[in-house]
Amino acid sequence: MNRFFSTIMLVCLTAPQLFASQLISHDGELRGVVESWLTKKTAASGWEPRIRRFQATPVGVLPEGPLEYEVMAPDQWDGIGSASVAVVIRKDGRVIRNVPLRLEVEALADVVVATRQIDHGSVISLSDLSVQKRDLGSAAGRPVRTPADAAGRRARTTFKPGQALRSDQLEKIPLIKSGQAVTIVAENEAIRVTVSGRARGAGAEGDTIMVQNLNSQKEMPARVINATTVQVTF
Repeated sequence: MNRFFSTIMLVCLTAPQLFASQLISHDGELRGVVESWLTKKTAASGWEPRIRRFQATPVGVLPEGPLEYEVMAPDQWDGIGSASVAVVIRKDGRVIRNVPLRLEVEALADVVVATRQIDHGSVISLSDLSVQKRDLGSAAGRPVRTPADAAGRRARTTFKPGQALRSDQLEKIPLIKSGQAVTIVAENEAIRVTVSGRARGAGAEGDTIMVQNLNSQKEMPARVINATTVQVTF
């Protein structure tokens, strides 16, 4: 009898230790699954995702043998910042666990920062800019990624030295003003026609504005080519 109770006591004491070891193993495996999924999700962006916080509910004991994992995340989540996701675990095609997770992800990437103070209304030049690695998850909005995307644009706010630039803080400089005389170029694969026109709105290079054909008095959308020319297609 004493020998029987001693055996029972041994199982009761060692089982929690084995169970804790299994939980740690599964958490590590889940983290690896999520890290791999994040790397694939952000591969085209050039980000370097890193999990800053990983909080999972206990998985419990899983059956032995190969398991399948599928990460489920909100469609609108781009893989940066905080999010609630789930990992669905399957064995032989059958769902055996649905594990909720809370993630906080940082993403290191090259961003454009000001090398000096850039005043509101200033036209930004390449010499005003440098590139540094920053965490996109802690940034408000999405920073400009290359100097070429900021050079030649006008600052809509004042930037301090070292501050990251965001695209919504920059604006294009209009090449054409409303009411300005322009040359309208209409062309396709076969012919090219030019007529005199007048801009009905202001626009920067690549913008689409309304213009008036002075011969027909008709208005039409056209793309700004340079400071005097717009293009329509037909």
